[in-house]
Order: sequence, then structure tokens, then C-alpha cells
Amino acid sequence: MASAEYYLPAIVLALILAIRLPNLVRARRDPLVRSVCLVLAFGGAGFLFAAPPTVAAVNRASGIPNFSGPLVYALVSSYSASCLLLIVNWRGGSPDYIRRVSRRWTAGYAVVIAALIVLFFLGRAPADRLTDLDTYYARTPYIGEMILLYLLGHMTAAVATTVLCWRWALQVGGWLRAGLWVLVAGWLLNLGFSLFKLMAVVARWTGRDWDVLSTIVAPRLAGPAAALVALGFMLPLTGPWATTTWRALTAYRRLGPLWRELAGAAREQALVAPVPWYWSPQLRLTRREAGIADGLSLVRPYLDERVGSQARTLALAEGRDPADAASIGHAAVIAAAARGARHGAAPSPSAGTGHLTLPSGRELLAVSRALRRSSIVAAVRRAPLAAGTGTDADTTPCPEDLPRLSLGSLAPRPPQPARTAEQKPDESG
Repeated sequence: MASAEYYLPAIVLALILAIRLPNLVRARRDPLVRSVCLVLAFGGAGFLFAAPPTVAAVNRASGIPNFSGPLVYALVSSYSASCLLLIVNWRGGSPDYIRRVSRRWTAGYAVVIAALIVLFFLGRAPADRLTDLDTYYARTPYIGEMILLYLLGHMTAAVATTVLCWRWALQVGGWLRAGLWVLVAGWLLNLGFSLFKLMAVVARWTGRDWDVLSTIVAPRLAGPAAALVALGFMLPLTGPWATTTWRALTAYRRLGPLWRELAGAAREQALVAPVPWYWSPQLRLTRREAGIADGLSLVRPYLDERVGSQARTLALAEGRDPADAASIGHAAVIAAAARGARHGAAPSPSAGTGHLTLPSGRELLAVSRALRRSSIVAAVRRAPLAAGTGTDADTTPCPEDLPRLSLGSLAPRPPQPARTAEQKPDESG
């Protein structure tokens, strides 16, 4: 197995740990946060110290042949215990229950780690083995027992975590359920890792050589298993944030047509000040919504409900449902008002009066979509302007003409038959 297959998971887990460390500093007393960081730390350390170059360096630095063996076994056992503690704290319950179960798992794996060290120093493993320590010393007194204890401890954690996550996944939903199923997959791979190692060791006991299961097959499962376990623990933590961020980005983009419509009406005046590049999508969305509210206040003197009424009538005639027709009506009113404000025209006495209710919240998304897609709204923008007393232009929207314009100019025209070369225009009139 290439060294990169050990170091790459170690680097990934270390990066995730670095991202989580600020949270650990802020909530150092939270057992759930501590457990997450311990899982990442022990998992990354296990891969780092199991890499053959690191194994050789540790043996050489300690001066004890195969000293990296019990070190790696202790790290993997600590990783197993940390995963169990994380599941216990994550699932919750009464404080007494969580404390009692956590102490049992901690004490159990502390005994396992102490026994691994004692068995190693009781045995003799003079020849350094970088990749096949498990099978090479499988029949060596004390060393063989150390290997067996390590594998049984890892299998116990794999079975217990799989059962806990499976049962819990059947009771919950959403991102938590998805994370738990990923954890089940990851720990099943961990169980496969231990089983293949154990099969190779048992084969050695019976005089067979199945070392390929321990040196090739099992290590191939370790990387994906660690990745799935890390992903399973992170999904419920990052999934809701990712969903919220995606929704904010989508809403920000969909409000673009409405934003641009009102920004054009503001002319030289910006609706909001530019935002820094590092602002989150949620803050950008909030700022855009605030700018849209300011823009609607700016064009309010030009709003004419009659334009919206005629646009809704046309939309209903096209077969739109009432909700879409209402959005098209609002969009038409806003487009006509923005046009008047953009040309600097004096508002009509009939505009800005009455009880016109402006859209808000999620309604703004539908209005923005209508501004971009509706042919009725596009016709409002193309409609001719009547002469007026604008400050920056010689034309101004004439509200009295807009209802007639909506029913006439805005209505879809029937297709005209093509005129042939023999047909001539009627010149009798």
C-alpha cells in the first residue's frame, strides 16, 4: 500500500480538525465538541503513524524494534473509544446515563490500551516489520495475544457503533438520518478491516499464508472507512448550514431582476452601499432585500393599481393560476413605476394612492421571476409614454393610458396571414 494512501487521509482529517478547533476553544466544556475533535485527532494520528515511513522513523527514534506496533494499536483503540463516546453524547439522554456509559467505555478501552503495552513488552519482536507485523508475529507468545486483543477491541467498537447508528437512524430524519446511515457504512468497512486482519492471523495459526488479506485488502478499506466516518459525523453539523447557504444564494440570484429594475429607477442613487467580498450569502441576501424595500419606497409615488389590475386580467386570460396572475400584476405595476421614476417624470395624481399592497417575503421571488419572464411585463416596458413634465425627460408615464394600453397593446395579437407577392395593399381608401 502506497504511503500516500496513509498520509492523504491523515492530512484531510487534520484539516477538518483545524476547522473545528475554534469551536473547541469556544465550547471546550461541551463533551460533544470534545468528542468530535478527539475522533478527528485520533483518526488522523492513526493514519499518520501507520504509514510505513513513519513506522520506520518511530522504531528508529525509540530504539525499540516494532515499537510503532503498540503505538498504532493504542491510537486506533483510542479512535474506537472516541467514536463510541461521540455517539453516546450525540444521541443524548439524562446526564447521569451519559456520564455512566461514557465512563464505562473509557475505562474499558483504557484497560485494552494498557494491556496492549504490557503484552508488547512481555513478548519479543526483534525484527522490524513495517507492513506485516500482524501476521509475521501472529504465533509469537504475548505479541500474538496483543494483536488479537487489538483486533477484538476494534471489532467491538465497529459492531457497537453500527448497531447504535442503525437503530437511531430508524427513529430520526433529515441530515441526522443521512449522517447516521453514512456512519453505518463507514463502520461496516471498519468491521471488514478487522475481519480481514483476523482471517489472516487465524490463517497463520493454522499454517496458511493469507497475508494478502492483512497487508493489501484490509488497508484498502481503512481510508474509505475513515472518510465515511468523518463525513457521517460532519453531515448533521454542516448539512443544515449548507442548506441555508444554498437557499440564500438561490434567493439572492432570483431577486436579481427585481433588484436591477429598482436600481435603474434609482438612477444616480445606489440602493445600498457595496458589500465586502467576505460577507456571507445570508448577509448579502438581507442587504439585497433591504435595498429592494428602499427601491419600492422610492417608486411608490408612481405605483398605479390600474396597471396591475389589467395585467392580472390578461394573465388570467392566458390561463395563469391566480397566484401567478397576482405576481404578474405586481411586476407590471413595479415595471411601469420604475420606468416613470427612471425618466424623472412627475407622478400622476392617480398613482401612489389607494390601498395597493406591495409584495413582501417569498412573494418577491415570484414578482422577480415575472419581471424576467412575463411577456405582459415586457409589453409594459415597451409601451409608448405620453407627453409630460418630467425633469429629466420630455415624456412621462400616463396612468390614464396604461389600462387601455394593457388591454390593447399588451394583449397577445392573433397571428396575421402571410401576404403573397400577388397581393397588393388596398389603395382605395
